[in-house]
Amino acid sequence: MCSIVPPYMLRRIAAQNEPRLRAVARAAKESLLHIKGLQAIRTAPVPAAPPSARQAKPGPPKRTIFDARTTEELPGQLVRKEGAAPVGDAAADEAYDGLGGTHRLYGEVFGRDSIDDAGLPLDATVHYGKLYDNAFWNGSQMVFGDGDGQIFQRFTKSVSVIGHELAHGVTQYTANLAYRNQAGALNESMSDVFGVLVEQYIKQESVEQASWFIGQGLFTDQVQGAALRSMKAPGTAYDDDILGKDPQPDSMDSYVRTSADNGGVHINSGIPNRAFYLVAAELGGKAWEAPGQIWYGTLTSGALPATCTFGKFARTTLATAGELFGGDSPEHDAVRKAWDTVKVKV
Repeated sequence: MCSIVPPYMLRRIAAQNEPRLRAVARAAKESLLHIKGLQAIRTAPVPAAPPSARQAKPGPPKRTIFDARTTEELPGQLVRKEGAAPVGDAAADEAYDGLGGTHRLYGEVFGRDSIDDAGLPLDATVHYGKLYDNAFWNGSQMVFGDGDGQIFQRFTKSVSVIGHELAHGVTQYTANLAYRNQAGALNESMSDVFGVLVEQYIKQESVEQASWFIGQGLFTDQVQGAALRSMKAPGTAYDDDILGKDPQPDSMDSYVRTSADNGGVHINSGIPNRAFYLVAAELGGKAWEAPGQIWYGTLTSGALPATCTFGKFARTTLATAGELFGGDSPEHDAVRKAWDTVKVKV
């Protein structure tokens, strides 16, 4: 179970003891316990779809939106199916549109037929739990909380969050990177990469126009911060009295060695995140073009072990860039330069 809000952020909120924050602290504690409980459930690796199940051309999306009505029962009550008109519930309609935008990116840019490349239906549940401070992919569907109203707003407000969580599904069906240590940080980073690509593709933003934030719009105006993470400048997304300062490193010089958060999967993802941004910034234009093709080609190459390290991933992106664009191309040079900048040896 891969969630968008890092445990270290929830722990900061849970530790608050001011009267005005008691409900928020309680909500954060419950979210932490919920994450821990779901992550303890071991599931078998999901095999990739057999070639016979894939289509030559990606098919249309098959979206279904459910409403948990503040319970934790999944999937909940059906509220909108594929092709139906908006229902007037902001969370339900945002989830529907976000799933569609994500499906469109994978289909139109990468030729992928949904999350599993075999037309997997896209299911999502909104209004999950009471004051639930998270959104997650549970291995088969998306789940969105409404936030606590003081720190977080509803989690469907950010398209990058929707794209991020669905990308965990793509990773699950391809490289199946372990959710621990550097492989786990790469798992998180791949979701951040494709999360921002979904947002940029929907908005048709250039590298220069994009914010490069993950979760922009989630915080209420009581929080001193722009988003959960910044790919452009890891460690600068927020600096708040309650949340503390964004702890993400931007290079291996400040890599965080910890046993918390499955070995720092949400913290250390800032390093490969910045590498992707640097490639995109070097090349300019649209990030889903050359940079996105290199990262997608790497994820689906079959060359990444489940326990992949940053170094192995970096070398594979370099090889992919060479295969796609040539060893003396600007794209190949940009990839090498980016990993050098974040101090990952290739």
